[in-house]
Amino acid sequence: MEKRRIGRTDLLVSKICLGSMTWGEQNTEAEGHAQMDLAFARGVNFIDTAELYPIPPKAETQGRTESIIGTWVKSRKNRADVVLASKVVGRTANDWFRGGRPSKLVRADIFDAIEKSLKKLQTDYLDIYQIHWPERPIPWGSNPTRAGPPSEAGGPDDETPIAETLAVFDELVKAGKIRHVGLSNESSWGVMRFLAESERGVGPRVASLQNAYSLANRTFEVNLAEVCRREDVGFLAYSPLAQGYLTGKYDHGALPKGSRKQLFDRLQRYEKPNALEVYLEYNTLARSFGIEPALFANAFVTQSPLVTSNIIGATSIPQLEMALDSADVEWTTEMQDAVDAVHQRVGNPCP
Repeated sequence: MEKRRIGRTDLLVSKICLGSMTWGEQNTEAEGHAQMDLAFARGVNFIDTAELYPIPPKAETQGRTESIIGTWVKSRKNRADVVLASKVVGRTANDWFRGGRPSKLVRADIFDAIEKSLKKLQTDYLDIYQIHWPERPIPWGSNPTRAGPPSEAGGPDDETPIAETLAVFDELVKAGKIRHVGLSNESSWGVMRFLAESERGVGPRVASLQNAYSLANRTFEVNLAEVCRREDVGFLAYSPLAQGYLTGKYDHGALPKGSRKQLFDRLQRYEKPNALEVYLEYNTLARSFGIEPALFANAFVTQSPLVTSNIIGATSIPQLEMALDSADVEWTTEMQDAVDAVHQRVGNPCP
């Protein structure tokens, strides 16, 4: 599988990254191991996880996903062959991450998070350590299609300065616990502020950005895409299937047993007005090219010149095989023109 360089680093990663957020909830340890075995046999060398996982986040399951990856890496004895990325939570009132208190992007909390992650993952270091979401109060995903009231733009008096957070990551790099720093669910302003602080000598340079990107959410394009291209920041795209809506399985109101929506009903980010009609149009378009919607939607992301690596997710081996197949799809000009024509009319219904 084609490998692509992340930013200015020496990390060469497969153009598909294996997401892991279902392992420990919808998937067992054995199923997680089977997914990793298959993905690596197909040329994937990149795994993304988080201290938060599995999803949905709960105190009783938090950290299971990292533990599943850790037992796989230990049993396969392949740590040197794996590019491993995890994440520290941003500001949260959920107290189970830090033993009974809220968490922020301050030194004590970041050190607590990395030590726990390294122990669960059974490794001495992470290749990329990402901030899961910003500490400042901004809309989830950081790239809404409409601005909220001005009051939402302000932050609490105790908001941790970006320079302070970045300095902690500098300690982690110098201690050999992480190799590179990444951001997630971040805005153009946020990425540039982190870069500006590192240019002032405060800490390590941001290597990657992980934001949502799909047919239903192309908000990364233009502003963030220009930042990443001009500043040499790798783009790691998540949610290429819009949490399953771009597979076609929910078309016409269907609710498959065992699906994420049926189990948890927490897909509200992808259930905005007119979204169902948009999914149906893209899924129908995929079939007009003779391609399954899930394969088509993943190929749109995997083959994009804007994307360093597409973070795929699956709860079954057949789903994983189809996602991996997106690496071999020839994404044609005709396909791009067709999705651009739809996008011109419908925009980004689910940012």
